[in-house]
This record gives sequence, structure tokens and C-alpha cells, in this order.
Amino acid sequence: MDLKIKGKTAIVTGGTKGIGRAIVEAFADEGANVAFCARNADEVKATEEALTAKGVKAKGTALDVGDAKALRAWVEDTAKEFGGIDMAVANVSALAIPDEDENWDTSFRVDMMGTVNLCKAVIPHLDKSDVKSLVAISSVSGREADFASGPYGTFKTAIIGYMAGLALQLAEKGIRANTVSPGNTYFEGGVWQNIEGGNPDLFSFAMGLNPTGRMGTPQEVASGVVFISSPVSSRTSGTNLVVDGALTRGIQF
Repeated sequence: MDLKIKGKTAIVTGGTKGIGRAIVEAFADEGANVAFCARNADEVKATEEALTAKGVKAKGTALDVGDAKALRAWVEDTAKEFGGIDMAVANVSALAIPDEDENWDTSFRVDMMGTVNLCKAVIPHLDKSDVKSLVAISSVSGREADFASGPYGTFKTAIIGYMAGLALQLAEKGIRANTVSPGNTYFEGGVWQNIEGGNPDLFSFAMGLNPTGRMGTPQEVASGVVFISSPVSSRTSGTNLVVDGALTRGIQF
């Protein structure tokens, strides 16, 4: 299927690891140009080189999305360098799961406001595009109560609500806003690999909840993100796309 994004530009926060890395690679595989950020400069450089080798324009920037001023400047610089922005993905999470005061502050600044500030900065540029897509990465922990229902889960819930509101507010402009909520996603260096080694009881419990008998891959999540970002999904807005292999039991109406 031609997703009709060849030559278009996607901007993605957190593009060097896990789901974020899979997202930028999936965009590049479809022929889209990609701007992304992450905090580690060496990882940013290596990812930029890998994407450029796919034959697309790619630009990585070392950036903390919790720095609102720097985030806004990055969006403006990207729009100038790429000649506009067509699709945006707010992917970064602090992954601050334990219910501690510092984690509430960090999750608000990075997960919640990182999403809000990216959206606010990019909307004027999407308004000039013929694709006009906003996507935020939430989580099944934002959809139902689980072990991560402290700061992480609470702000993932808030992100779903925020994006649903944007979908309604921006519909007249033709700008679509959606969330994608991954279930347990396993990759090297990720949360679940760390839990597997540090808390095997929790890992076994989580595995037992997956009716497929396995956790998902970053690539499986990225496929949903890129599809819902594309013009092929032009009627999809205000949706929370759950990519969890039937992990969650709640029925979405």
C-alpha cells in the first residue's frame, strides 16, 4: 500500500531508541524525510547516519523535550530547513513509573508538556501542509489501571484526553490528532528487558497477561503510527489506536 508520504516531512521526539527509533525508520522506509531529537548526541548522530543511508533527508538534534524554549526553537528550525512539516509524533516519555514526588514533576514536564509544547509549536506549520497529522504516544497504562498507574499512567491518560480535544478543535483546519497506545513492548535496553532482569516476578506476571504469549515489538507499534499519520488514514481523528495484542480487556466505544 502506498501511504502517500514520500517526500513529506515528519518530526519525531525521541527517535534513537525503541519505539521512537522504529517510528523514524518506518517513516524513512516510506520515503518520508525525518527530523528527530533525543538527548544523547552520539546516538542522535548514529541514527541520522542510518536514516540518511535509506536515501531520505534526515536531521537529528540533541535536545531535552522538557526544555520548552529549546523544543519550540527546534520545531521552527526544522520547518525552515525542511521547507515545512507534514506529520508530528510526540513520542518521548520520562518513563518515571514509581509514585515519587520527583517523578510527578518529571512526568508532567516531559510526558505531558513535551506533548503539549510540540503540538502548539507545530500546528501553524501543519496548517500549511496537505497531510496535517499529529500523533502522541500514550500507553495501555493510560487506558486502564495497572502497576504503572502513578505519574506515568496518569499523564498517559491525560495525553489521550488532550489529543482528543485537539482533534475537535482543529477539525475545521483539516488537522488530525490521534494517540497510539502500545501494550507491553520488548526491545534491547527497554523497560521490559530491565524488568526481566531486575524484577522477574513482575515480568512473568506481565507475560502471563499477554494472550498472544509474547510482548510486542517496536516495529509493530511504528507501523500503526505511520499508517495513522498518513493521508491514507485521512478520516481518522480523535482516535486512541491500541496496539497491544489484545492485552487490555476494556471495550472502546
